[in-house]
Amino acid sequence: DARADRSPGEFYQLDFEMSFATQEDVFRVGEEVLTQTFEKFAPEGAAVTKAPYPVISYKQAMLEFGSDKPDLRNPLRIIDVTEFFQRCTFRPFLKKTVRAIKVHAEMSKGFHEKLLAFANSIGMPGLGYLEVQEDLSYKGPIDKFIPSDMKKELMELAGLEAGDTLFFISDKEKQAALFAGQIRNELGERLGLIEENAFRFCFINDFPMYEYDPEEKKMIFTHNPFSMPQGGLDALEHQNTEDILAYQYDIVCNGVELSSGAVRNHDVKIMEKAFEIAGYTKEDLKKKFGALYNAFQFGAPPHAGMAPGIDRMIMLLRGEENIREVIPFPMNGNAQDLMCGAPGEITEMQLREAHIKVRD
Repeated sequence: DARADRSPGEFYQLDFEMSFATQEDVFRVGEEVLTQTFEKFAPEGAAVTKAPYPVISYKQAMLEFGSDKPDLRNPLRIIDVTEFFQRCTFRPFLKKTVRAIKVHAEMSKGFHEKLLAFANSIGMPGLGYLEVQEDLSYKGPIDKFIPSDMKKELMELAGLEAGDTLFFISDKEKQAALFAGQIRNELGERLGLIEENAFRFCFINDFPMYEYDPEEKKMIFTHNPFSMPQGGLDALEHQNTEDILAYQYDIVCNGVELSSGAVRNHDVKIMEKAFEIAGYTKEDLKKKFGALYNAFQFGAPPHAGMAPGIDRMIMLLRGEENIREVIPFPMNGNAQDLMCGAPGEITEMQLREAHIKVRD
């Protein structure tokens, strides 16, 4: 994985696993460690979120920020206006999810042109907007499609006032959320709205346990299959699969995921049912995860934890954009160590000594 916040081959974590612990117990430990670390090593005068950190559900994060890794230094928020536009006559928004972002700033024609070019570059067909005039009338390409008797309703729905601009993003729900998140980030950067010299933390929780994979045509695990489903075995047996939430959580700082964690599943019956929903038989479990399956037969205590990435913490504290800048002798995006010339060619003798046979 060659993303800027990931290091192929090696990484360091501060891992804490606790028996008889709840999600909230893990949150308290994580807050204490991260707040003290960042207050000690952050640049002078930096603002660091104090405990308790904001806790944002995955569903709320995707709505308000268009990302499960929100940058809280950006004050802009996304709102849902889908229902409103299903009652209007603007065809491109009909039967689609519609999200909106309110901005209070002066924007030139050139600004709108550059923002539209950015929207096109990420795959959006367009970017509609409305400007609120001093007399509270609207100006913009979408104005004529909003009935006169609904204009006040939109103003109240979006909390509009003179000088505001409201940008609109529409698509299928998942894609609309992602597009809106990218437009939010771009607006924050272009307008200089991002809080400087600050480290803003939050927890993201309540991730879905499963999602539907259209290629495999079945339900699959969204994240960690060994986490505890909220509601336990009863939820797995009686809830709609897509509605089951997991005790999974992330710590996010300035749009970077510092850690993921979970309340771990410790019950073999729950494990069997959880994997059954994802298409695994009991024999599959024994074959693929035999060590864990056998361990659960002897009883395991309830346990939870998380593991913040130390490299990522240093990357943020140093203000670096790429994690390789804080790792001695880092590998490149292809997992190659260019200084040492690794990985190198393996001789036939070395393969035999390691009892490895290569098949073409």
